Amino acid sequence: MNLQKIKQAKTTYAISDTIASRWSPRTFNTHILTNEQIMTLFEAASWAPSSYNEQPWRFVYATREQQEKYDLLFSFLGEWNQAWVKSAPMLAVGIIKKNYTHNNKPNKHAAHDLGMASATLAQQATAMGLHVHFMGGFDATIANEGLNLGDDFEAYTMFVVGYLGEVADLPESYREEEIKPRTRKPLSTLVFNGAL
Repeated sequence: MNLQKIKQAKTTYAISDTIASRWSPRTFNTHILTNEQIMTLFEAASWAPSSYNEQPWRFVYATREQQEKYDLLFSFLGEWNQAWVKSAPMLAVGIIKKNYTHNNKPNKHAAHDLGMASATLAQQATAMGLHVHFMGGFDATIANEGLNLGDDFEAYTMFVVGYLGEVADLPESYREEEIKPRTRKPLSTLVFNGAL
């Protein structure tokens, strides 16, 4: 079964292949990522746009070879995610800096800007033949404490990066979801000209 072909977006308008082929698998093989691959992903993220060029995102990552660090990040995840994440070679936390550096006022765009950096990272991963799966299913309070983030930062998302694995390697309860074609809401429900 060619999962990549099943998950190729069927779009109404011609979009970039990098965007059309990006998706979030739950099945990863254990192939190790090189430091150059990892830093390339974060370099791409660093070029995302942000309010006042604040770049209010921070990333904490660990690879399987760094077992103690990986286990710490893994402990932040909910059980649903822990069940399939186990084989992914890299696990990371996306963090926001809550206040602007130049005036220490709340940065209401920080989460948006982390999202921009995350999307840029995901597109770079796709261009490199890798996959990223972002997760909200984690305990942010435990993550904030475990990473000693203090009052200035907040854990906002988690994600894994790696090479596509086999559906058969997933727990059975996850397999059906994994092979379903990707869908999106019609643009008519999301985009409005002049007023909502």
